[in-house]
Amino acid sequence: MLDLPLGDGELAGAVAFYSLIHLQVEERPSAYEEFARVLRPGGLVLAAFHAGQEVRHLDSWLDHPVSLDFFALRPEEVAAGLTAAGFAVEATLMRGPYLGEADTERAYLLARRLG
Repeated sequence: MLDLPLGDGELAGAVAFYSLIHLQVEERPSAYEEFARVLRPGGLVLAAFHAGQEVRHLDSWLDHPVSLDFFALRPEEVAAGLTAAGFAVEATLMRGPYLGEADTERAYLLARRLG
């Protein structure tokens, strides 16, 4: 997400499905700017993420050793970051966990690239 192998304005849309949660706070503006670079004017980005402020760390996943952090994100901060990168947030949807999912609230933001 920080250096997509795509040309400027090459895409009409992009989906960041529970991927922003793996970026450090200082990396997120670069990701939003990269989305803006690869999307044509009017292009859409849909971001889905765990909402909140907590950090969850895993040392094992699917029976493999890992060192993985999951950052819950505040929807208003993601919206502000997308806005700063040249997007207009058109919709925000929040939901609780489905049966069998981790006990976190989910957020979905739909934003359109301006210009």
